[in-house]
Amino acid sequence: MKTIKGPAIFLAQFAGDAAPFSSLDAIAGWAAGLGFKGVQIPTWDGRMFDLAKAAGSQAYCDDIRAVLDRHGLVPTELSTHLQGQLVAVHPAYDLPFDGFAVPEVRGNPAARQAWAVEQVTLAAKASANLGLATAVTFSGALAWPYFYPWPQRPAGLVEEAFTELARRWTPILNAYDAAGIDLAYEIHPGEDLHDGATFECFLEAVGGHARANILYDPSHMVLQQMDYLAFIDLYHERIKAFHVKDAEFRPSGRSGVYGGYQGWIDRPGRFRSLGDGQIDFKAIFAKLAAYDFAGWAVLEWECALKHPEDGAREGAPFIRDHIIRVTETSFDDFADSGTDHAANRAMLGL
Repeated sequence: MKTIKGPAIFLAQFAGDAAPFSSLDAIAGWAAGLGFKGVQIPTWDGRMFDLAKAAGSQAYCDDIRAVLDRHGLVPTELSTHLQGQLVAVHPAYDLPFDGFAVPEVRGNPAARQAWAVEQVTLAAKASANLGLATAVTFSGALAWPYFYPWPQRPAGLVEEAFTELARRWTPILNAYDAAGIDLAYEIHPGEDLHDGATFECFLEAVGGHARANILYDPSHMVLQQMDYLAFIDLYHERIKAFHVKDAEFRPSGRSGVYGGYQGWIDRPGRFRSLGDGQIDFKAIFAKLAAYDFAGWAVLEWECALKHPEDGAREGAPFIRDHIIRVTETSFDDFADSGTDHAANRAMLGL
């Protein structure tokens, strides 16, 4: 068994123009002061990271590591969530997602997709230069507008969507394979990869590609009313990254899983700061340890109620206290009587 690494923090929800959140050096000092040991870096935020430079310059990546090392931190993964979203965008979402791209490709879906593919591919090289094992992303979505089958979906619609999704992602996955990096897709509503069944569809479409893996975030499974512990049993071999995020689901006579178009604070399913929701993290950490998960436990803070800085301050000790330092011995080793082949046969009446 392996001991999970952590605690770490995803910086995306904290980055801003005000100190100490406006540069990698400053936010690293803040995170270290809270007790975090690693940071997951959003590659779209130029205040913290230059993705193109990281892909092309080992010296730049060495400098990034040096900045973090001064604060006792390491990078855990590079995130291309926003760019990955743009690899596959249904036209219904062209306008909402356009802002994820650089200004020069907005309003041009083909140019935007090409830019996104280049960005996600650059993250493979950058991850290798940083000495990382995994990168995290979103899959994007072509079939999501049709997730509820009314009117009845035409035969072959979903299959065609996953065929096209695989066509777009296979060259990217090949680039990750060449770089020796796993790509972990966050299983997330709004993405075509939003549960185990859709991940299986994608995996089949990409020919079981070894680099197509999972970023496990149980909060998204609570909001879909999935069994987030059984998910680990089913897909543990593909889980390469872990977002530690809490959630709750409190349905009413007015609304349930779909939320009634309400804001986050009024939805039956909503994200919460660690310890404030319903997720059994003791069981999650135990399962991941038993299955030899070797990655990082990364806080992703999202909560409709609590201030983010309070969520981060409470999150570091929460993760630290849930990490299981796995044993190297058996609890009943004191009663070990050794191995005697003849005695074993005698005990079996042989």
